Amino acid sequence: MAARSKPPFRADHVGSLLRPPHLIEAREKRKRGEITAGQLKELEDKEVRAAVKLQEDAGLQSITDGDYRRGHWWMDFVSAIEGAAVEGGMPIHFQNAGGQNAWVPPKTVVKSKLKHSRDISVDDFKFLRSATTRTPKQCVPSPSIMHFRGGRGAVDRGAYPEMDGFFTDVARVYNEEFRALKGVGCRYIQIDDVNFAFLCDPKMRDLTRKIGEDPDKLPHTYSRLINDTMKGLKPDIVFGVHLCRGNHMSNWVAQGGYEPVAEAMFNELDVDAFFLEYDSDRAGGFEPLRFVPKGKFVVLGLITSKFPQLENKDAVKRRIEEASKYVPLDQLCLSPQCGFASTIEGNKVTVDDEKRKLALVVDIAREVWGA
Repeated sequence: MAARSKPPFRADHVGSLLRPPHLIEAREKRKRGEITAGQLKELEDKEVRAAVKLQEDAGLQSITDGDYRRGHWWMDFVSAIEGAAVEGGMPIHFQNAGGQNAWVPPKTVVKSKLKHSRDISVDDFKFLRSATTRTPKQCVPSPSIMHFRGGRGAVDRGAYPEMDGFFTDVARVYNEEFRALKGVGCRYIQIDDVNFAFLCDPKMRDLTRKIGEDPDKLPHTYSRLINDTMKGLKPDIVFGVHLCRGNHMSNWVAQGGYEPVAEAMFNELDVDAFFLEYDSDRAGGFEPLRFVPKGKFVVLGLITSKFPQLENKDAVKRRIEEASKYVPLDQLCLSPQCGFASTIEGNKVTVDDEKRKLALVVDIAREVWGA
């Protein structure tokens, strides 16, 4: 079985890393006006270089900036789109093993016509590319986040009397950002999408109906939307979609296997790879992978980023073997199930835990697929 010289790599990862405490403190100082934007950027540059080294030392070939310039996996990006804002919240809470409620996730509100009035990720990617000789990967929140949590009611009717116009503009904004990234050398983009996974949860499906949306139609709608964002950019850029069920301070939101969305998602989404959460029973079994067509890759998220306990190597190999009953081994790769810090607070793990987890992914991939 061959290793891969291009993405997705046999050992890959989702992207975010634990922020150093002094970087978090510096962001707060910037908000209070105690340091300049230039001073914050200087510190971010230094820490991004350290994040790159951490990934390279682990043996990874895909390199991200760890989300070090963001406070949250999607809010910073969406807030930079003209016409969009982050407000309110969903009527659902993050949960943990004890069943306790935690943070209520917010939603996007569209207040006027959407415009790509400035590049959002380009400067961040340019720096990342300059800091590594390996493959830099840019992580971008899915365009479905512009719609899922509020539906029609969160989109201004004056700006968009018909939803077709809204979806067209969302796709255009993203496509313009992706083209700008391509222009500075980006060839690997990961689209982070929790909403396909949320649509696997019966409670979330009920909430979707309550805001006037059809959970059976949304996988088709979102597949078309994401495909439109990539128009004219393939095969120059490799696109992956990452799915998870919530990741905030080791807490989660949704549960349920991929069966409700699998057929539409795997066959209608024109991406190269699916990064799938598979670190707990909440993600269900591998049976939905039977819908994955030839030519598309599944990156199995079998290593948890939520907890410090290191997985047993042989147990992970057995799970890869089980998945290969539904998708050929040559179409499979391995990663953690999510980032280590989707939000600025990070999961309840240490940097040493993070390093061990990433190194384990690389070690297992070498043993399964070769160097």
